[in-house]
Amino acid sequence: MAQQTEQVELMAEKRTALGKRVKQLRREGWVPGVMYGRRFDPVALQFDTRGLEHVLSRVGGSQLINIKIKGTRKPKSTLVRDVQRDPVKGTLLHVDFYHVDMTERLTTEIPLAIVGESPVAKQGEGLVLYGISAIEVECLPGDLIDAIEVDLAELVEIDQAIYVRDLAVPAGIDILTDQDETIVHVVLMKEEAEEIVEEELAEVEGVEVITEAGEEEATDEE
Repeated sequence: MAQQTEQVELMAEKRTALGKRVKQLRREGWVPGVMYGRRFDPVALQFDTRGLEHVLSRVGGSQLINIKIKGTRKPKSTLVRDVQRDPVKGTLLHVDFYHVDMTERLTTEIPLAIVGESPVAKQGEGLVLYGISAIEVECLPGDLIDAIEVDLAELVEIDQAIYVRDLAVPAGIDILTDQDETIVHVVLMKEEAEEIVEEELAEVEGVEVITEAGEEEATDEE
């Protein structure tokens, strides 16, 4: 099931502080940013830190954000393209928004939302392995969705998997990711554990791995 995109609005002001002057801007509670796009002249902007943090905590890269610039009448439809944070404090340093034309198709990623629980995993018989967490798509901006749900309850047998080709997406969205990419795969718990142990032992010099057949495999040439 697809999660529909909600309307999100963000207030902004045009920015005149550039270069080294943005440090003072941050101290005053603003975050510098820029809006750019195809056939769209870049605009330097500044955002209230609290308001921007609130919006970023609610949206993903596939969700449209309507930026209302002070002094203008019509909001601009955008997508978050890059968020820079202080590596130590985690505070916002800069944010890039991509201006989208609602009449032109674009390429972006939609995250996969894992829900439910596999019956065999719940019973302790299977272990769920995870593959990709997002898919690349092409569509009109208005057709974008927040996420695509992947229900683990569909994994009712050992060695069962859900692939990209199994996803149900709304009309108008074309999936660009390889259809054979694995999203989730449930394997036998015992086999997975034994494989992990063997791989770890094989990395230790001089250790021999003894298989169930009683054969010894030397992990280090003598």
